Amino acid sequence: MGGFALAAMALTACSSGDSGDSGDSAKKSDAGSSSKKPSGTVTVFAAASLKESFTALGKTFEKEHPGTKVSFNFGGSDALAASITSGAPADVFAAASPKTMKTVTDAKDAKGTPATFVRNQLEIATLPGNPKKIATLKDLTRSGLKVALCAKEVPCGSAAQKALDASKLKLTPVSYEQDVKGALTKVQLKEVDAAVVYKTDVKAAGGNVAGVEFPESEQAINDYPIALLKNAPNAEAATAFIDLVKSAQGQKVLGEAGFLKP
Repeated sequence: MGGFALAAMALTACSSGDSGDSGDSAKKSDAGSSSKKPSGTVTVFAAASLKESFTALGKTFEKEHPGTKVSFNFGGSDALAASITSGAPADVFAAASPKTMKTVTDAKDAKGTPATFVRNQLEIATLPGNPKKIATLKDLTRSGLKVALCAKEVPCGSAAQKALDASKLKLTPVSYEQDVKGALTKVQLKEVDAAVVYKTDVKAAGGNVAGVEFPESEQAINDYPIALLKNAPNAEAATAFIDLVKSAQGQKVLGEAGFLKP
């Protein structure tokens, strides 16, 4: 009987020891998973045309991941790419064209292969009510009409030039802007009669501008790639932000802003 009692006690001791170990393992596992939760600041360099939708997604991300903050740098994709290759600290790059993303990948500053997450199409922005009665891309070449374009090295400018070339049209704008928001602002301030921008920018401006679609824009649709950067200070949170952008939730926000599916 004494032997049985001792054996039972030994088994109980072993059993309690095992459960203690598994409890410790579970705690370690929990600690490991919690350490992978996004935290800290995510710095996102993004094309100017993404400003409204990415700002909204940034707020969603911060809400879903308490303790995080998304810091944005919006601008012309070419200028952002140049900053990244010059060593500017950033976690994510979302460009308005594969060409500007290539600047970063060629410099080996991206980690992994960039993914196309949306596409965007051009539209002509005019003053509300379209007082100059602009109906086609060719109308922009009319004498006396003031037009703003994005600079040719900027994706929206490159796409506009591609559409003009496809139509065999020559257009001399009164100004070349460094990003699409700059071109749109020229219209809103009534400094120009029209500008070639993205559909998403016309939509974001609400009633401040009118939009004129033109068929040639179908020849110059831009793919938007996004990538985690090689020297990302906060790679874990950056990856989670990219996942949000590519998720059904992110795609819904971008679609509502007027972006096309990839």
